[in-house]
Amino acid sequence: MKRRAFLGGAAIFALTRASEAQREDTKRLGLLSPSSPPLPTTEPFRVRIRAALWNTLRGYGWTEGENLLVERRYAHGDLDRLPALAAELVRLKVDLIYAPTGLAGLAAKATTSSIPIVTNSGDMVRQGLVSTLARPGANVTGQNVNSADVNVVAKRLQLLSETLGSRPLRVAIFGCGAGGAASDTRDNWAWPATESAARMFKFRLQPYSPTTLAEIDNALREASKKADALLLYDCSYFNALDHTVFLQHRLPAMYPFEFFAHIGGLMAYGFDEVAFYERHAWYIDRILRGANPAELPVEVAKFRFVFNLRTANELGLKVPEPVLLRADHVIR
Repeated sequence: MKRRAFLGGAAIFALTRASEAQREDTKRLGLLSPSSPPLPTTEPFRVRIRAALWNTLRGYGWTEGENLLVERRYAHGDLDRLPALAAELVRLKVDLIYAPTGLAGLAAKATTSSIPIVTNSGDMVRQGLVSTLARPGANVTGQNVNSADVNVVAKRLQLLSETLGSRPLRVAIFGCGAGGAASDTRDNWAWPATESAARMFKFRLQPYSPTTLAEIDNALREASKKADALLLYDCSYFNALDHTVFLQHRLPAMYPFEFFAHIGGLMAYGFDEVAFYERHAWYIDRILRGANPAELPVEVAKFRFVFNLRTANELGLKVPEPVLLRADHVIR
């Protein structure tokens, strides 16, 4: 009896020690998003995007519910909620905050100077998230998507021009102000680059600043009568909306995210979304294993050009072969 009691006690002690060790090894990740929780989808490319971060983390040895606890906080499109949600994550003493947009990153940075933050932005330095790309210098690092870079904007307008013909085009710009709120698109950091590129191609710009589904629908209805094409900025609050609203009026458009082309948009020139989230997983892994975010350089995201030839045919566009040859991926 004494031997069985001893063995039983030893087993309980061993299990307790194993449980304590597991708790010590478990990390807590805070997700701070300006959007709503993702809706269920069967669209293959969206499934790939959503799985990219978590599958890559599992490849690095992090499994949610085992050695990784994830605290998710969503602003549901209300950007004013981000500071309070960031404060919640700080009170929970998460080991790292993952903020998948620059505005979420700013809210997190304003809330804590000690908890590491992984984020991305159109211009990490200009937005005040890091000191320099090579040496971020504080508790924030991640990826730069260069959305306000004149070369990126010029490439988007050039592809529109080559697709629709070299004639002067009237291009509707759907965007937001620099802060991402419902302010004038002409206050956006990308606007000077857009104006500069438009002069190069002799485009006439028509700025719109819609924020709700109804406003977007009305603006698209007007733009479809007054403009030849649409250029969409990558504004945070657009992420909380049903993206199919941008496709309803069949206006030839250039989008900043590849998934727009996969759901029926004409074309997209933007960062490689799958590789983008896989790289975020790399940053998260390195920091959870002890790396200092101040010493992890901000990387510039890789870009891809995706063209939906099916949509072009539906719009009655005769697409020049050089445009298709320049695409990284053609949806046929």
